[in-house]
Amino acid sequence: MELRHLRQFLAVAQTEHFGRAADGLHIAGPALSRTVRQLEASLGTPLFARTTRQVELTEAGRVFAAEVHRILAELDGAVDRARLIGQGASGVLRVGVTGSASYGVLPRVVRRVKAALPDVELTIDTEMLTPLQAAALTDGRLDIALLRTPVAVEGIAHRTLFAEPLILALPQGHRFDGDPAVTVADLQDEDFVTYPADTGSVVDGAVVRTCAAAGFTPRRAHQVPQTSTLLALVAAGLGIALVPHTASSIQLPGVHFVDLPDTESVELALAWRADDDSPLLARVLDALGGADLTAERGTAA
Repeated sequence: MELRHLRQFLAVAQTEHFGRAADGLHIAGPALSRTVRQLEASLGTPLFARTTRQVELTEAGRVFAAEVHRILAELDGAVDRARLIGQGASGVLRVGVTGSASYGVLPRVVRRVKAALPDVELTIDTEMLTPLQAAALTDGRLDIALLRTPVAVEGIAHRTLFAEPLILALPQGHRFDGDPAVTVADLQDEDFVTYPADTGSVVDGAVVRTCAAAGFTPRRAHQVPQTSTLLALVAAGLGIALVPHTASSIQLPGVHFVDLPDTESVELALAWRADDDSPLLARVLDALGGADLTAERGTAA
């Protein structure tokens, strides 16, 4: 029993006429009749009741036709899906996102991918520090990541989207709230809420270097790995924080953001395994053109 036999049977079942079915299939009528008789013989039951005037499905034929129609539809769908995956137009893309980019950049990334590739399914892990993303890319748990450079892991390619300065996050009513003249040096006596010092966080490294350039080491009152939690602690009055500019996309009551003149900048980049030749990844990278995302950086802040 071959697929073409099932398709020929279904053509007869739908038209209830051997001649019209043969014409639609572009085959000879006798050949179609032989195929159906062979199919009936292999099943051990008639599929059609034939008279000199008409052809009708038997009860077995009606059940068989319904099942064949379902099976062929599923098969055609599977073929289409396989072709789309092979072309990079369908499939599952596993995305990792660093904390601040989860709020400012991620929504635009998702919109761009879905607009260009509507059949692609995204699974997204947010609030991931860069070392965790690099490890997940390396061992295949992620396909692409929005992370901070540099990446201290071999085999990871990246495309820098933009650089952004660190800004000051203050609890509402803090003495520096609304002060346009505040500098990093003014923060030396403050309690800081930071990313954990022992995780290799790129942003934390930039914070430490920024404070060192101003002549002090930040006093770490609290250390948390999530940007949202970090800002919640700032809102609670447990300290101040230096965060990437995109973190200001998080509109949290009780937190005010202040630009500073003398902070380091950190880069945000798209990263992926350098040896990943997936057609889907290539299509996604094309959809996420670096120039386009960089041009929208102002609205991400």
